[in-house]
Amino acid sequence: MKVASLEGLQKLEANIGVTFNDRHTLLRSLAHRSWCSENGEPESNERLEFLGDSVLGLVVTHYVFEHFPTLPEGQLSEVRAGVVNARVLAELAGELDLGAHLLLGKGEDAAGGRAKQSILADAFEAVVAAVYLDQGFAVARDLILRCLSERIADAAAGPGGRDYKTRLQEAAAARSLGRPRYVVRDEGPDHAKHFFAMVYLNDRQYGEGEGRSKKEAEQSAAWVAFTRLQEEADVMQGGDHAGAT
Repeated sequence: MKVASLEGLQKLEANIGVTFNDRHTLLRSLAHRSWCSENGEPESNERLEFLGDSVLGLVVTHYVFEHFPTLPEGQLSEVRAGVVNARVLAELAGELDLGAHLLLGKGEDAAGGRAKQSILADAFEAVVAAVYLDQGFAVARDLILRCLSERIADAAAGPGGRDYKTRLQEAAAARSLGRPRYVVRDEGPDHAKHFFAMVYLNDRQYGEGEGRSKKEAEQSAAWVAFTRLQEEADVMQGGDHAGAT
């Protein structure tokens, strides 16, 4: 396979946040079938795309199952579909600048292939597979969630009242507890920051959470606090019923 410049590969690795043991795997993930046809290469990135699709689906499915315990199956599927689709994956490819590094045939390149949604989405899935094969599942999972966790939080906070920050604010107002106040800190390097949030009501800590973005950490803390408020309300109602009997 024709080798891209070392500088170009290193720049792409920096964008991805992964240093490959075998850069040939990374190159394969960038090889569109049009380039393979012109250069006599037997294998494009399509097999990697197939594998990456499965890795991506598993990571996102497990993440939404774990982080949104109150959502029924149908809404979990909606959240997953909202982030695992060609439009979003092409956007992620754009953020990683995959288009500039793709190996395309001359005709496809001239036709604007580096900006085509389908080619970019497929390339992102292929790169996920390359990371998985070269570095293992945990590193592939970190890449996927680094790219998608904030979008997942947005999808989960869509129609239907699944935004726990809003639900907490409404519940706190109903109990005259004031507006929730969030305190957020972060740890780690810029390309792999992890966020920790605490939420206070009337200067009393009601919940804490963590995530790969500030928004995700705040949503997680809000869920804990909202659940706690519900539990306190249930106890109060139980006491009222007991006093009435």
